[in-house]
Amino acid sequence: MSEQSMISLRHVRKEYPNVVPLQDISVEIRKGEVISVIGPSGTGKSTLLRCINLLEMPTAGEIVVGGEVITNKKCRINLVRQKMGMVFQSFNLFAHKTIIENIMMGQTDLLGRSRQEAYEKGMELLRTVGLSDKALSYPDELSGGQKQRAAIARTLAMEPEIILFDEPTSALDPTMVGEVLSVIRRLAGQGMTMMIVTHEMKFARDVSTRIFYMDQGELYEDGTPEQIFEHPKRERTRVFVRQLKVLHEENLLRNFDFPAFMTQLEEFGRKQQLSQKQIYAMQLVTEEALLQKLLPAAPDMKIMVDVEYGEKENLTEMRFSYEGVPFHPFRDENDLSVRMLKGVAGKIEHSFSDGINCLTIGL
Repeated sequence: MSEQSMISLRHVRKEYPNVVPLQDISVEIRKGEVISVIGPSGTGKSTLLRCINLLEMPTAGEIVVGGEVITNKKCRINLVRQKMGMVFQSFNLFAHKTIIENIMMGQTDLLGRSRQEAYEKGMELLRTVGLSDKALSYPDELSGGQKQRAAIARTLAMEPEIILFDEPTSALDPTMVGEVLSVIRRLAGQGMTMMIVTHEMKFARDVSTRIFYMDQGELYEDGTPEQIFEHPKRERTRVFVRQLKVLHEENLLRNFDFPAFMTQLEEFGRKQQLSQKQIYAMQLVTEEALLQKLLPAAPDMKIMVDVEYGEKENLTEMRFSYEGVPFHPFRDENDLSVRMLKGVAGKIEHSFSDGINCLTIGL
């Protein structure tokens, strides 16, 4: 397999009767690259991976893997797939087999290894992903994170040269995401060639050598993590990156859906890979500022909230903007809410200009 190009896509298009998820994709993927595929939902990210693995046949164009044109009808795709593992959202483990049997199966059936060889390789990989004690368990006895780690071990047992990850953490409880990402991060450090469709943006930035930003069925921008996340060249990429870093909510009134907004804060924090302590701090500030102070003071007041995370400083800034007379809700040092906020906040600032109050709280 070429050192330079492991996968080549040439004018790849995929269309269905009512939608065209891939417009015209041409790109080269080189050995050792870790590529995260990001972008809004429904923009062809998973379809791209499924076409590369030929789980979906492109409508037009050509895909070359290891020098072989896999879109050619004469291609023996099962042999190519042995070099190109795929990890799915839904684990795809066989429920009636133990974890070690799941990992041994492909080795014995496709690689011709003896059961003993397959067992030893499987146990080695289960130790690598921290699951050696689950070898004789069945999939339904494992947590979601453990199932995904087992699925990764099963893929590695085939000794692929490329691994495709299709949103490997999207089906997991937030508390389990980290354990799967740590395994993928370790593989990246070992030089494995990988493509990862992911919504975990901090992870994508930390682990990737290259980012594909997809939008409206096209590979809209391709660059290093620094370029895409800090200096995007194209407008839709800039808008997407801005939305990642800022949670904006306006016209909050007394009867707004507070639980739903707290869930939004939780999801925003998860996307930034904030700790649970940082997420709780944002929720505490929201409860004290909105429910305890601002809305009771003026029930008809419309409030705008902006939450912005700065990755370099690992700091979150929450801004509450509201009209009316000058009103600083946290001026009294003896007030309970002030004492609670000072336990989590690095700064509490208030300003008033042109009839607008701005309360800024840094965490």
